Amino acid sequence: MTLNHNHPYHLVDYSPWPLTGAIGVMTLVTGLVKWFHNFNMNLLILGYIIVLLTMYQWWRDICREGTFQGKHTILVSKGLRWGMILFIVSEIFFFISFFWAFFHSSLSPNIEIGAMWPPNSIIPFNPFQIPLLNTIILITSGITVTWAHHAIMENNFTQMSQSLFMTILLGIYFTILQAYEYLEASFSIADSVYGSTFFMATGFHGLHVIIGTIFLLTCFIRHMYNHFSSTHHFGFEAAAWYWHFVDVVWLFLYISIYWWGN
Repeated sequence: MTLNHNHPYHLVDYSPWPLTGAIGVMTLVTGLVKWFHNFNMNLLILGYIIVLLTMYQWWRDICREGTFQGKHTILVSKGLRWGMILFIVSEIFFFISFFWAFFHSSLSPNIEIGAMWPPNSIIPFNPFQIPLLNTIILITSGITVTWAHHAIMENNFTQMSQSLFMTILLGIYFTILQAYEYLEASFSIADSVYGSTFFMATGFHGLHVIIGTIFLLTCFIRHMYNHFSSTHHFGFEAAAWYWHFVDVVWLFLYISIYWWGN
């Protein structure tokens, strides 16, 4: 029996992944509580494995639907674009909360931290050393991902591959430098409100860089398998939007926390 679709929408097939994802997240959170109380990570690791396997298989199915089955029509792609835009807006508000906490504490520092900012015992980072290098790295990666986007729109397979690979390498380089900076830090997340706001804001940004790098690496692998064309490449476009968002957040972090906050 053949099914005739008289509409451009994508009515998704039955899928086990929402159920396995929910089970995985429940296992993950339960394992987190168990780790806090019993210092046992077994359930936490199991939760991570279930979530990661679900993510891989669910996104694999979406790639198949969009690339091979033709389910991502123009109207569906428009919906996906709006979904990505709203997701990035929600991420912006997520980071606004950290900036709010930082400015609230820095513009009127409490008597408990010596009524000064940074607090007396804190030796902050020099903004013109690793933080400046990381800023240059992310700005350069923003240029290379834009180059990749223009290359794919012009059907230039080689330049797309080269520029996207360079973006991934820059993302990895940024993460390595951030990890080195954390190892060299003279303060920790437990050192007053300065340590808390600094590591929460920069740490979550670092996590977003890692996620963005994996996103771009996935797009690079899909590009090698010829999943993208000059007119049908929203998977990569979403990754590029996400990467630009990560770039802009870092610029605000660098100016406010590393430079002005010192």
